[in-house]
Amino acid sequence: MSGHVRQARVRLPLPRIFPVGCYAGRARVLVLRSALGYRRSWPVLVSGFFEPVFYLFAMGQGLGRLVGDLPGPDGAPISYSAFIAPGLLAASAMNGAVLDSTYNVFFKLRYAKLYDAMLATPLGPTDIALGEIGWALLRGGLYSLGFLSVMGAFGLLGSPWALLALPSALLVGFAFAAVGMAATSFMRSWQDFDLIQLVIMPMFLFATTFFPLGVYPRSLQLVVESLPLFHAVELMRDLTTGVVHAGLLVHVGYFVVMAALGTIVAARRLRALLLC
Repeated sequence: MSGHVRQARVRLPLPRIFPVGCYAGRARVLVLRSALGYRRSWPVLVSGFFEPVFYLFAMGQGLGRLVGDLPGPDGAPISYSAFIAPGLLAASAMNGAVLDSTYNVFFKLRYAKLYDAMLATPLGPTDIALGEIGWALLRGGLYSLGFLSVMGAFGLLGSPWALLALPSALLVGFAFAAVGMAATSFMRSWQDFDLIQLVIMPMFLFATTFFPLGVYPRSLQLVVESLPLFHAVELMRDLTTGVVHAGLLVHVGYFVVMAALGTIVAARRLRALLLC
C-alpha cells in the first residue's frame, strides 16, 4: 500500500507557468534564422549603433563645452560627456531591443503569417516568444558593445566596474524586448505603433539621460523614478563611474521582474492568437 502511495506521489504534476505543449525548447532556431536573414543586409543591422554616437558627439562634445561639469552619482563632479554617455548606453540597449521586438514581430505576425507556419513544426508559442526576444536582445547587446567601445576610446569608463555594464545592458535589452513583444501582440494596425513612440521618446528625453533628477520638482521626480529607462540609466551611470552600492540590486530586480512578466504575457498572447 505504501509503495502505491509513494508511486502516486511521484506522478503528481508540477505547477507550470506556461500551458502544456507550448514550449519545445527550440527558441535558438529563431535566433539563428534572424541572424541568417540579416546576412545580406548587415548595414541595416548595425545602423542603429550610430545614433547614440552622434548624440554623444553633438551633446557631449558640443553642448558639454557650455554646460561644464555635473555632479556624478556620488556627488563628485564629472564631465558632461561622462554624465550622458551611460544614459545613451542604456537608450542604445532599449532602442535595439524595442526595434526588433515591435515592428519586425508585428509584420511577421499580421502580414507574413510566419508564426503560423512555424507552429506546423515542433516549435511552440513560447519558443517563438523566446526566440524573437533573444534576437532582439542580441541586437540591443550588439549596439551596447559598440557604444561601450566608443566610451572606452574617449576615456569615459572611469572604473573597472564598467565591465558589468555590458551584462547589465543585456538585461535591460531583454526586459524591453519582452515587454515590447507583449505590447505588439495587442497591436491591430501600424498606426498603433505611434503609442510605442509616445512612450519611448519621452523616456529618452526625460529619464535623466541628459540632466540630473534634481532639476525636477519632487512630484515629477516620482514619475521619472517609475520609468524603466530611469533605472537603466542609473544602473549604467553607477557602474561606469564606479559607484557600486546595494541600491543597484533594486534596478536589477526591476528589470528581472519586467523581463519575466513580459515573456509570460508575450507567450500567452501568441498562444491565444495562433492556437485559439
